[in-house]
Amino acid sequence: MKKGILVLGVLTAMIFTSCKEDATSKVKEGNIEVAAARDAQATEFPVMTFDETEYDFGSIDKGNPVDHKFTFTNTGKAPLVIVDAKSSCGCTVPEYSKNPVAPGEKGELLVKYNASGTNAITKMITIKANTEKGTETLRIKAFVNAPAAGASK
Repeated sequence: MKKGILVLGVLTAMIFTSCKEDATSKVKEGNIEVAAARDAQATEFPVMTFDETEYDFGSIDKGNPVDHKFTFTNTGKAPLVIVDAKSSCGCTVPEYSKNPVAPGEKGELLVKYNASGTNAITKMITIKANTEKGTETLRIKAFVNAPAAGASK
């Protein structure tokens, strides 16, 4: 039994020490340059800079839809792509372009609110994009007036 373990140990040692081929000789110089350029670009992100991140519709009547266009500029060094935009409830619908926004260019995000509920409301819009943070947040506010007594809607 001891001889078997000894032979197995010697064979294992021979296998591990016989693989001394130099792996650096297999690396192609062109691949190194491509990888370096890719890694340098991986540190450049788009930056979504909004003109405003909150909008107050003021006093609105229940059932009267309103909308607001948020504008932003890509102040980063890479094209900006909005992947998704969602609101905190179904009564608020964000609309955005699927096209990339080049560095220095402007983009828009339209937010529609159907004026449901009553009294003071605040809705959040979360934007998923290829920025370094990954998400941006906008907010809309309004005071929704209840319909007058006897009014039909």
